[in-house]
Amino acid sequence: QVQLVESGGGLVQAGGSLRLSCVASGRTLRSYGMGWFRQAPGKEREFVARISWSGSPTYYADSVKGRFTISRDNAKNTVYLQMNSLKPEDTAVYYCTTDRRPYLFTVLTGLDDYDYWGQGTQVTVSS
Repeated sequence: QVQLVESGGGLVQAGGSLRLSCVASGRTLRSYGMGWFRQAPGKEREFVARISWSGSPTYYADSVKGRFTISRDNAKNTVYLQMNSLKPEDTAVYYCTTDRRPYLFTVLTGLDDYDYWGQGTQVTVSS
């Protein structure tokens, strides 16, 4: 059974920073690409960032490019999302997820491209 557990969310003022973590159990992440998605109230879940199984390439939604950085530490079976220059529109529940298959370099941005999901962590940015 694969479990993903996100943490690091919270309340922050606009312009501030947060770092989200996603720890996996039941699967060795080193072979799998990972993604971060987010879902704001009343909106659909949307792609935020992706990192391939090898750590490169990375890919970002236009709305976060230049502000967010995705990284991974395979020794800790953990993926991170460093979020800087946060805006109120970044307010959402953030979810991490894993590729359906190992060793993919493809840029994957759809919900159906991923299988296991964490429970999410709330990020709230005040203006």
